Amino acid sequence: MHQDTHASRKAQAEVLALFVSDLHLQEALPQTAQAFIDFLQQHAMHARQLFLLGDLFEYWAGDDDLESDFHRRIVHALRAVSLAGTKIYWIAGNRDFLIGPQFAEAIGAELLAEPFVTTIAGQKIVLVHGDAQCTDDLAYMTFRAQVRQPVWQQTFLAQSLAQRKAIIAGMRDGSRAAQTMKTAEIMDVNQDAINAVFEATGASLMVHGHTHRPARHVTHSGGQERVRFVLPDWDCEHSDEHLTKQAPLRGGWCALYDDGSMARLDASGRLLEN
Repeated sequence: MHQDTHASRKAQAEVLALFVSDLHLQEALPQTAQAFIDFLQQHAMHARQLFLLGDLFEYWAGDDDLESDFHRRIVHALRAVSLAGTKIYWIAGNRDFLIGPQFAEAIGAELLAEPFVTTIAGQKIVLVHGDAQCTDDLAYMTFRAQVRQPVWQQTFLAQSLAQRKAIIAGMRDGSRAAQTMKTAEIMDVNQDAINAVFEATGASLMVHGHTHRPARHVTHSGGQERVRFVLPDWDCEHSDEHLTKQAPLRGGWCALYDDGSMARLDASGRLLEN
């Protein structure tokens, strides 16, 4: 497919839904935050639906952290999209699974349980963050099962915000150390787990993030084609001088059009080869 701008593609077909994940927004990464706000203003406001598929934030300590200047800025930008008429949906990631109803109300979003199945433009789509399908990472799966328990979350959220942030910082340090000991294959999704989601939901299209391995995968089972889009993570912190020597900025999203086609776009809104 010849590279094109999102605007020119939109002139041919209406954007029904946008899918984005793994921004890992944090105050220390201002250019990434601004790139996300630009995406919201320039693209999300012109779509019917916006699906945030987890890890929008590097971490979320609880909805009582909504009043920080940085979080208020992101909330304001998302709320503007909602007020413009775009429906916003949220699936929790492994970094921000403590997002709750107060945050959802603030941005005008609906919280979704995963796997979430929807039909748009004749496409039956299943949406997940992707971490639950990384079943080869046994240590992470054990941790995930623990922190997703309501009792654990209630106990954690009962602590002060400062205590929670300190605990999360320790968890992040431990996670980074553990990742250095794991192979890339272990941290990727397990194909059997992916197939199980397809089988259980009857969907023919899946969108997820988490792995930071953006791609379009096609498989066939029982005579049915199944397509899986993996969303990219975002990193827009490089200077222009850096860019002349190394890889371009990371980031992007997927767009579903009213003709039923799905496309991958980079952080600047250019169509990518599928």
